[in-house]
Amino acid sequence: MTYVEIMHRVAQAFELVGAAVLVLGLAWALGLAVWAWRRTRRGQVAYQTLREAFGGALLLGIEVLVAADLILTVAVDASLQNVAILGLIVLIRTFLSFSLEIEIEGVLPWRRALIGGSGHLSKSLGRARDNSSPKRDESAAEPTATDLPDVGAAR
Repeated sequence: MTYVEIMHRVAQAFELVGAAVLVLGLAWALGLAVWAWRRTRRGQVAYQTLREAFGGALLLGIEVLVAADLILTVAVDASLQNVAILGLIVLIRTFLSFSLEIEIEGVLPWRRALIGGSGHLSKSLGRARDNSSPKRDESAAEPTATDLPDVGAAR
């Protein structure tokens, strides 16, 4: 087996893992959403849990698929045309990842540090768990992007 054939199989393995992440991520997100709905009986909590958990799986799946494209292009067939196509694919997937990140977090990445936050999955699970208690103080909700002061306006 030649180096090119090995790298081609490695890229296929990455593609398989990327597809598995997407499928398993969807199943996991649906399971979390059902669990959140059963505990809270609030559709909004279940929807938000589904959205955040699957969004995190989408981001991870995209990263793995970009790695597969990178291996395939650089190690297998490094022609100028393939590198240009890879650049376009990475650009599109990066834009998609950036858009998903904003959609999930509800805030621009450079403002996220002001809000704080951990991973998508733990956040989704925590939201389902926190909203399951019968008494919840809505005034203690997490701050959103609109609650933050506009740092740039002070200049």
